[in-house]
Order: sequence, then C-alpha cells, then structure tokens
Amino acid sequence: MDSETRRAYADALTLLGRRELSEAQLRQRLARRKHDIDAIDHAIERLREEKSIDDARLAEAIARSETSVRKRGKLRVRQTIESAGIGRDIARRVVDEVFADLDADRLLDAALAKRLRPGHDIADDRAFNRLYRYLVGQGFEPDRVMALLRTRRIR
Repeated sequence: MDSETRRAYADALTLLGRRELSEAQLRQRLARRKHDIDAIDHAIERLREEKSIDDARLAEAIARSETSVRKRGKLRVRQTIESAGIGRDIARRVVDEVFADLDADRLLDAALAKRLRPGHDIADDRAFNRLYRYLVGQGFEPDRVMALLRTRRIR
C-alpha cells in the first residue's frame, strides 16, 4: 500500500470515527480532501472488507431513527436514506424490512400527536389542511392521512 492510499485510509477512518457514513458520502469527503481516485478506491475497498462501511447497515440505522425518533412515514424515510447516497434498491429493501416490523397506523397516530395537543380535535378546515400537508410531507400515504384526520375532526 503506497503512502497516498494510507493517507486516504487514515482520513477515512477519522471521518468514520465521527459518524457512520455511506460509501458515497465517504468518497465525496475524501475527494474534497484532495485524495486521488485510485487511493480512494483502495481505501474504500479495504474499509468494505473490514466491514467498517456498510450501506445496508447505515440505511437500517437511518430508517430506525427516522421512524422511532422523528415519527416519519415510509416515503420520507426512503427519501432520507437515498439522500445519504445509498442506492434505491438498498433503500427500498431496508425500508420494507423496517416497516414490516412496525404498525403503520400507530406511527401515523404518533406523528399526528406531535402536532395536535392531547385531547384536542381538529376544529376547522385550516387546521385540517395544515395537518394534512404536514403528515403527507412526513412521508405518510395521503389516503391514510385523510382517513385519520377525518376521525379527529369536529363536525
């Protein structure tokens, strides 16, 4: 291993020590540090062999965080994973696996509870529309959002 490859590998380890990164994010950061392409490729390959980088593992961590902490829906979770530089196939597979273990209606209720005070229902069209836009923006299916909001609306 030449000195440039060693420096790229050391920089990659430093970056991974701060937080887990996807392969694409790591490549981008190493390129910004002016490492040449061959050194980056060798460093990435070594990290993959050592299991120091694993896009599927990172995608699962993102999906679990997005659902448990941020209470986001399937579409938004997949979008977040893909924006981390992880491929669509991996993102779709991981999201399907994570959501297979979740109760989607419960997750939607929890997301609504973040915006609607306990014991309060939706009083007017303006509040209804605001909550609808928020929940759809959080990645929930529009028909499920509409059904839930209709049950919470004051007639």
